[in-house]
Formats: sequence, structure tokens, C-alpha cells
Amino acid sequence: MIRIGIDLGGTKIEGIAIDRNGRELSRRRIGTPRGNYAATLEALAGLVSWLEERAGGSGTVGIGIPGVVLPPGGLVRKANSTWLIGHSLGDDLGALAGRPVRVQNDANCFAVSEAADGAGAGFDTVFGAIVGTGTGAGIVTGGRVLTGRNGIAGEWGHTSLPWPGAGEHPGPACYCGRAGCIETWISGPAFAADHARITGERLSAQEIAALADAGDPGASASLERYADRLARSLAMVIDVLDPDVIVLGGGMSNVARLYPMLPPLLSRWCISDTVDTPILPARHGDSSGVRGAAWLWSAAEGAAP
Repeated sequence: MIRIGIDLGGTKIEGIAIDRNGRELSRRRIGTPRGNYAATLEALAGLVSWLEERAGGSGTVGIGIPGVVLPPGGLVRKANSTWLIGHSLGDDLGALAGRPVRVQNDANCFAVSEAADGAGAGFDTVFGAIVGTGTGAGIVTGGRVLTGRNGIAGEWGHTSLPWPGAGEHPGPACYCGRAGCIETWISGPAFAADHARITGERLSAQEIAALADAGDPGASASLERYADRLARSLAMVIDVLDPDVIVLGGGMSNVARLYPMLPPLLSRWCISDTVDTPILPARHGDSSGVRGAAWLWSAAEGAAP
């Protein structure tokens, strides 16, 4: 059985075909027809056909998007790609592709990928957290993606930073209309903005991390503040969900120094006296979203890949 996965972004659409063991059979990236829903559907249907032709068969189709997806037909809400909002993307593409299509939030797809055959493979409950340009998360338990009654399970980035300290309240303004959301503190741009506020240096997150590795005092202090905020945010997840593993994706997940910094900080903030939750970088990196979309049919049924 071939599995087709599509990562539908605001500027690009990436598709992949994998076999039942996760081996890549074909892959393609095309531009997104911005602002045009009908053209987007045609592009998606054409991409499915191209991937299947190259892979030598047909199979299930899953799509990941940056937005909230309501069952059963994939009604889209709060998507960055605003022309998708209000449409039943799964049903509409299914009519063109001639088969059912599953649609999920891209953070859910990330978690599905890492639980299926990534860093979270073999763990029962996986919390997949994206800390990149934005901040979001997905939850997979027993091989099944958890969406929740309202389709928003894992929207961790738009809760408030836990246990705010001096200078952290009310916090930076967030695009969601609130202030002090986790995303405004632990995304890559938030890390860079915090460093600029304290030091006056306007650097990218990657540049700050490199300076911290080189022993720069200001950059090291910025990374310590970031690690503490990330630890507080993850401690809240552990207190509520207590996952078997936390897998980090996005640009900030590539900062290797974070992984030894986080465990003692978690112990400081979690209610339990002993916290041994593994925190691991994503195995599939930037490919996790599209791979997770391909695994959506297995994750929806709770089946092993």
C-alpha cells in the first residue's frame, strides 16, 4: 500500500509517496496558487497523480495545513492560507482524487511522523512540539493522533507562559490578540527579540546560538533565559499530560545545547519530585510534516505503521 502525504503551505506544496515501511518512493515540491481555492485543489490533485505515477501505484492521501481542521470533512478554520478557510478541503480534494482524504493540522502531522518512525517510535504517548517560526504541538497516543472535541488539541503555543517572572508579564503582544503567549517567548523570532531587548543586538536565532556556543556572555544569558522558559512551558505539559517522550522540531530544536540544559530545569518546575521524560530532537527534521501527512490514515485508526 502506497501512502501519499502533502504539506500544504502558504508559498509551497510538498508531496511525498512512501511505502508501508516508510521508504520514500517519490517526492515533489510545487508553488502554492495563493488566494485561489479552486486552483489549489487542482494543484493538489495533480500532485497526487504525479506522485502515484512515479511511485507505481495508488494509495491513501493525507494533507497537513497550518490551521485548525474540523471533522468529518476537513472544514478549515484559522489557517494562515486564508483562502482555505470555510472550505471542506478533505471532501473537495477527495471528489477530485476519487478517494477519501484526511486533513490535519501540520503540528499534528509532525507528531504523527515522529511517533510512527521517528524519535518517538516505540513510545505510547508522544508530545511533538514545534519551536520554529511559530510554536505549536501535536499529541499521539497509542498510535492515534489526538485532535480533541474542538479540533484544537495541542494548541500549546497560545496558552500563557507559566509562572511568569519579573519583566515577563503581561508579555509581548501575540497575533492571536492576547499577550504573553508561549509562542511570543519560545519561537525562533521570540528568542531573537528577547536577545535584542536585553543586549541591543539584532541577530538571528541561529547567530545567537552560535555566539552562545562560542562563550559570548550576552548570548549565553539569552539562551539560559530561553531554556528556562521552554522548560516551564514543557513542565506544564508534563503536569497535565505526562507524555512518554517529548520530540522537538523547528529551527530551535537544532540548538544542541538545549538538550542537556532542559532536564534539571524540568525537575525545578514540574510538580513531581522525579522527572525523567526524554526530550529528543526530531529524527526526520523538516520532512516530518509531509511524512506525518502520509501516515495519517494509520494514525487515525490507531494502527501501527
